[in-house]
Amino acid sequence: MPALAPTDFHGRVTWLGRVPHRDAAPIAGEPLDEMTLGFGGLSGEIHAGTTRPSCSRVTAQHPKGTEIANTRQLSLVGAEELARIAETLGLDAIDPVWLGASVVVAGLPDFSHLPPSARLQGPDGCTLVVDMQNRPCQFPAMTIEAAHPGHGRAFKSASKGLRGLTAWVERPGTLRPGDALRLHLPDQRAWRPDTPQDA
Repeated sequence: MPALAPTDFHGRVTWLGRVPHRDAAPIAGEPLDEMTLGFGGLSGEIHAGTTRPSCSRVTAQHPKGTEIANTRQLSLVGAEELARIAETLGLDAIDPVWLGASVVVAGLPDFSHLPPSARLQGPDGCTLVVDMQNRPCQFPAMTIEAAHPGHGRAFKSASKGLRGLTAWVERPGTLRPGDALRLHLPDQRAWRPDTPQDA
């Protein structure tokens, strides 16, 4: 029996991009016409690779800098959530390059809360696995502030719960703007620690 259930929910790729270097801020992402992904993510992107040094997100498990599997090869953001952040900040729009985004997806509700291990699968079978919700950080705030003085400082609070997801490549392939991504969900109930062991 399959462990992942295809759903009738589809998102649409509206933007693709990469960050080619590690300068802290302003973030200097760049848009792409297509994205060819391997098992290590997008070649030449700062988050590419099959392993990475652990960062502040996982220091409760691994001392900072420990080599671990790279489950944050890509940064996925929801188009509708970007619009909500922009409205809160008093901007017409949020440019995905300011966030170092990899893929902007429209049409999937509650995007930043898709569960870990959910899959987004493209037309050629390219499959992205959700690792976890991304967390707002200071670098996009600094980048937005540089582009629109007075609007970036509130980014962390405005984007709480709306910052998107980190993801990794399960099956290589190519993504293009306009591609439909089908949502697949783990076929299990939510964890309940109070459930009896024999249930």
